[in-house]
Amino acid sequence: MNSLLPSHEGMLPYWLLLISLFSVMNTVQCYRTKSFALRTYEGPASASQVTDFGARMFGTWTCLSCVVRIFAAYNIGNREVYLLALWTYLIALGHFASEWMAYGTMKAGKGLAPVLIVAGGSVCWMITQWNFYVE
Repeated sequence: MNSLLPSHEGMLPYWLLLISLFSVMNTVQCYRTKSFALRTYEGPASASQVTDFGARMFGTWTCLSCVVRIFAAYNIGNREVYLLALWTYLIALGHFASEWMAYGTMKAGKGLAPVLIVAGGSVCWMITQWNFYVE
């Protein structure tokens, strides 16, 4: 089992891998039904604006982010891969924050909170640990 885990010291590679595993599950859910996207995009316009196509698009974005974060978990010392993973969180944070605060399509609640916590926390963690991980 240890041979399957990232070999770099520190907890960030394990965090990236864990979030990626959850992302795989979310991707599958988004391709099966739009209910996961409806929960995430809970808000005034979600029921009419979240379509099956939109859910699959959300699943595709989630899958792409997952792949980048897995690469980062195993190549955490690579500057470019680290930056790509960081950007996946920055883009997600910007997207969800703008849907909530600028467009009003999401509301603060159980759908938005986990996304903001994971993306915001990951951004802070990755920025503060840059010198520890990047060669």
